Amino acid sequence: MNTVSQPMYEWKELPWKEIEKQTFKLQKRIYQATKKKDVSAVHKLQRLLVNSWYARCLAVRRVTQDNQGKKTAGVDGKKLLNPKQRMALVQELKEMIKPQPVRRIWIPKPGKDEKRPLGIPTIKDRAHQALIKMALEPEWEAKFEPNSYGFRPGRSCHDAVEAIFTVLKHKVRFVLDADIKGCFDNIDHQALLRKLNTIPKFRRIIKKWLKAGVMENLELTKTEKGTPQGGVISPLLSNVALHGLEEKVKASFPKRDSRGRSINPHVVRYADDFVILHQDLEVIEKCKEIVSKYLKEVGLELKESKTKITHTSEKYNGNVGFDFLGFHFRQHKVGKNYAHYVGRKCQGKLFYKTVVTPSKQAVERHYRKIADVINAHNSQKQSYLIKHLNPIIRGWCNYYSSVISTNTFNKLDHLMVKRLLRWGYRRHPKKGRKWVVESYFNPIQNKGSKRPWDFISSEGNALLRHADTNIQRHVLVNTGRSPYDGDFIYWATRMGRHPEMSTRVANLLKRQKGKCLRCDLCFKYGDLLEVDHIIRKEMGGLDIYNNLQLLHKHCHDAKTSLDKWYL
Repeated sequence: MNTVSQPMYEWKELPWKEIEKQTFKLQKRIYQATKKKDVSAVHKLQRLLVNSWYARCLAVRRVTQDNQGKKTAGVDGKKLLNPKQRMALVQELKEMIKPQPVRRIWIPKPGKDEKRPLGIPTIKDRAHQALIKMALEPEWEAKFEPNSYGFRPGRSCHDAVEAIFTVLKHKVRFVLDADIKGCFDNIDHQALLRKLNTIPKFRRIIKKWLKAGVMENLELTKTEKGTPQGGVISPLLSNVALHGLEEKVKASFPKRDSRGRSINPHVVRYADDFVILHQDLEVIEKCKEIVSKYLKEVGLELKESKTKITHTSEKYNGNVGFDFLGFHFRQHKVGKNYAHYVGRKCQGKLFYKTVVTPSKQAVERHYRKIADVINAHNSQKQSYLIKHLNPIIRGWCNYYSSVISTNTFNKLDHLMVKRLLRWGYRRHPKKGRKWVVESYFNPIQNKGSKRPWDFISSEGNALLRHADTNIQRHVLVNTGRSPYDGDFIYWATRMGRHPEMSTRVANLLKRQKGKCLRCDLCFKYGDLLEVDHIIRKEMGGLDIYNNLQLLHKHCHDAKTSLDKWYL
């Protein structure tokens, strides 16, 4: 690994392909050494990585170029560093930087009047956190429990949903639907540092980050507990704090009963939200006690208002089914025909079909957002309204495209058309309703097509329909797999099939075999991707696949700057 202290070239001339390759090789070796439980090798490789000039350059680029929050300043007011400042920051990372307090801002919670706090570190601290995270994440990816899916590379909400579906398939269960109270704000620092069990250098700097304090309205508040939500390394630290929850629950029960049947409860966790599933109520109640005791060890507790015990098929405590990550899980009794369909002999037993749909609260929030956008564009052109609505519809539908959402999509389309008709009637109070319909929906011109009643502008831009989204089951990630195992084909294939990946990006990934055409490196989870026009539109380039390529965001920025220079 190159450790040149004073490079003789500028930021844009750095050998980024070699930088990424060599850094990933070290991360892969850390992952493999952890799997072998070779602690001394892990710590040696981590020291080598954080002292590497390559890794420091990569950490600075991720914070100052790739990160979507690069335009947000910390308490020092600095943001958007120029190339010379980035090179200077690379040199500063060689020494331990004294952390500064984080800047406190408040953002609204979706669908609620409450707000949650975010802590914004300075760019220097963000770069330093990114560097330490690059060393710690491969180690913990080899340690984390198989059913932990939140804030981890290569895992998502859809994997957690599919894991629950796999457990519930054809068998009813009681559910402990739990939520941790103020997880980021209440983690005990000493307990977290004991769990990390890392080298002294990492321990000292992480402790300083945790104790750096919070600056709000020019008032400094000490932080005696918790991790600042908004830091680069905070999600990893919260996962480390909750690591061992699944193992603790399972270790409290025997693996098999007297008949040899598995009786272990199933734990599925996404960040600080988790569910525990089992067929016996007594086991679920005991699990709640075990979890409460375990959380106290790290300074946390269950939020009683959001923690409940329910049943997936029948009413229990007034509840049936449960919501998790915006999805509603419910099981229904089915007859002999369904048992025959799934290839099972009935023998007088009841069978259950698991139905996963978008939750009512999620549907209401989405419709309310659409209604607010329509109301805000009463005086705007139709094309502007379509431009604002399409990303909202596309993103929401992609998120719910892996479950039973067809009826929900059709219902939302019906409500949206009614809302758009009211929008048109209000714009033209002196016109007849038939005129409004023909002006905005063009039912006559589209009468012979397969898509009548499209909300389409005079420029030809059409509003997306929820029902046009294809429903496709998400494939659960293989247990024990990690992006640090080096299997690029497996992870690139999963990226292309992810529910939230657009069709155009998925097709470009397939055409390019999962590689960026500018730097020739494989796309990894967490990379920001940009669709680029090979020949710019200003120069006559068309919006077709032969004129499109998929690039890393930093590669796209470099190409765009060259294009502007030539123009």
